[in-house]
Amino acid sequence: MDQAPVTPPLVAGPLRLVPFRALRLADSRISDPASARTLARPYHDVQQRLRTWEQRGFLVHDDTPALYLHEYTVSGITVRGLVGAVDVSHRAHRLDQRAILPHEGIYPAQADDLADRMEEMCINPAPILLVQRSPAPLRELLATVRSGPAEQLIDRAGQLHRWWTLRDPELLARIGELLGPTTALIADGHHRYAAYLKLQARNPGAPTDRGLAMIVDHDDTPLFLGAIHRLLLGSSIRDVADAAAALEITTHETTHEQAVAALGPSTLVATDNETWMVIDLVLDDGRVEVEVLHDLLVPSLAHGPSRITYHHAAQDALRQAGPDRGTAMLMPATTLSQVQQVVEAGRLFPEKATSFQPKPAFGLFIRSWLDERPDPSSPAPPPVTPDLTRS
Repeated sequence: MDQAPVTPPLVAGPLRLVPFRALRLADSRISDPASARTLARPYHDVQQRLRTWEQRGFLVHDDTPALYLHEYTVSGITVRGLVGAVDVSHRAHRLDQRAILPHEGIYPAQADDLADRMEEMCINPAPILLVQRSPAPLRELLATVRSGPAEQLIDRAGQLHRWWTLRDPELLARIGELLGPTTALIADGHHRYAAYLKLQARNPGAPTDRGLAMIVDHDDTPLFLGAIHRLLLGSSIRDVADAAAALEITTHETTHEQAVAALGPSTLVATDNETWMVIDLVLDDGRVEVEVLHDLLVPSLAHGPSRITYHHAAQDALRQAGPDRGTAMLMPATTLSQVQQVVEAGRLFPEKATSFQPKPAFGLFIRSWLDERPDPSSPAPPPVTPDLTRS
């Protein structure tokens, strides 16, 4: 990307999930990469493609709007959350007004492209993933919901899904009452979130006032936060040691085994596979490890990095490190409390700082805007050129 990431716009409360008529792929097509590819270019064919799938039984279309409590299990981790159309029609002008909390910057061109794609398709293909610590009464209410019958399926990837369809007006009203005053952090989908806001600015008062989202209660079924390691191409282990010394950050060289054992909160490991160095950080002003690395250490390097690459597996970063290539920086996993700490202070994380897992499978919940127009056969209103200075 040629652009630098920017702060995405902010949505004001109350946090509101609106019922919608879910489109769902047939069991054998959920988590199928081929199904996801069929929603690629040409985008103007997608609506006809969905109608054809529905006629052939490849797609289920719920008759009436609902919220959904969706539970999925991936590699032994169970995640559960509310799925609905989240209201993005109100902008926040102060931090204390925010309902949805981004923690990463976005590239405007990428958000524009996603907005254009969704506008041509007239659908939200998948929910963005939001996470919060829900109020206890909401957790208890949804536990009661789970005591009732659920639908379930096993998708193409062998993962189990269960969901409860919520249509009772009193139940929906109570969920809205409990959810409204809360906030939710974006765990996955920052660019789709920004695309939702661009679409809402183009067509206010339309179905684009909302975007598809899933809200997970971290105190009920916590998402797993994994580390994302770095490879500093063109920077040597000596560059890292000298930069740390200049910043009065303590380092010491040790063995491979001892360095890996030391990796943890406030501690990074740097290596070129010949020298292993432990970096002991002093975290003050509410900063977290990845901020110290990118805001202080990397800018102080005498050489490079010419490029930074990002790796979910430490072995992938180590495999590419070497004295003549670059230095691997092994990172501790960020905690949800640290993410909330940074966001509440009004800051954003550096790029590729968090990895929330597992994400929802593609195909279980799709939202069509055509369902939410007064007359689905009528054309959409003409698009309004967005005010990019406001988004």
